Amino acid sequence: MPVLRSLTHLPTPLDEAPRLSAELGVRVLIKRDDQTGLALGGNKARKLDYLLKDAIDQGCDTLVTAGGAQSNFARMTAAAAAKCGMACHLVLGGDEPSHYSGNLVLDRLFGAQLHFAGTDDWTALEAGVARVAGEIGSRAYAMPIGGATPTGAMAYVAAADELLAQMERPPEWLVLADGSGGTHAGLLAGMPRETRILGIDVSRPATPLAESVPRLAAKTAALAGRASPAGDVIIADHCGPKYAAITDESRQAVWLAARTEGLVLDPVYTGKAMAGLIAAARAGTLGGTVVFLHTGGAVALFADEYAAF
Repeated sequence: MPVLRSLTHLPTPLDEAPRLSAELGVRVLIKRDDQTGLALGGNKARKLDYLLKDAIDQGCDTLVTAGGAQSNFARMTAAAAAKCGMACHLVLGGDEPSHYSGNLVLDRLFGAQLHFAGTDDWTALEAGVARVAGEIGSRAYAMPIGGATPTGAMAYVAAADELLAQMERPPEWLVLADGSGGTHAGLLAGMPRETRILGIDVSRPATPLAESVPRLAAKTAALAGRASPAGDVIIADHCGPKYAAITDESRQAVWLAARTEGLVLDPVYTGKAMAGLIAAARAGTLGGTVVFLHTGGAVALFADEYAAF
């Protein structure tokens, strides 16, 4: 499938995590998709390589998407638009703050026009994308939250091939943060059946991930010319009381990763994914080699709402 390949620095490293592994009693490798290069890195750069090529091929000159106020996909979409000479509109959750911090600073720095929805409801945010895109017209390329489309998920079919090329044999487990489900779907379409993929639900979207991920994975596999995924979709909920809420276990996971490996995680996505990995390891669920997909997001540590983290 056509892809820009100008937004990412690939392959990203695959690092051993010996001190974290010793702490958990299972071999953990870190796939460093926080080092993709664009706008301080993150997994969404891979998806945007595919999505922007599709937008350009359709003759679009404006990107429109949505997310929480500290959305990493929004930040990286704004950066990708700037790099490609496109306009960008972001529909963001909640009310406009009196003071910008974290990802919001970067959204504005990259020149995005921000539209605050007054709510964090995903259905309302997606409706906001449709409204803004409709006002712009045919030049607008609308993307759902997280870029969770077959085109976007194709990036993680390619990422699966990249990961397998870095290893002597497939890992027994792959653990990642699950927000909109696109990354999980791409990996499910790309990884061999012997690798079990554990998605850590960090957002509780309107459509449960156990339903949306296999549907998107099947569409992605068809687009990639791969066999339809047959493996189980394994989801563990570590969201906490609501999306983006700090939990004690995510706080402890962020501290553990930092103190054992010098690894910077965030409280919204990767901290909760690591909390899920830790819980599964200590429950004896995980065995063999476990790959933790570091999807980035450390910018959130500098947001006012997480200042006391």
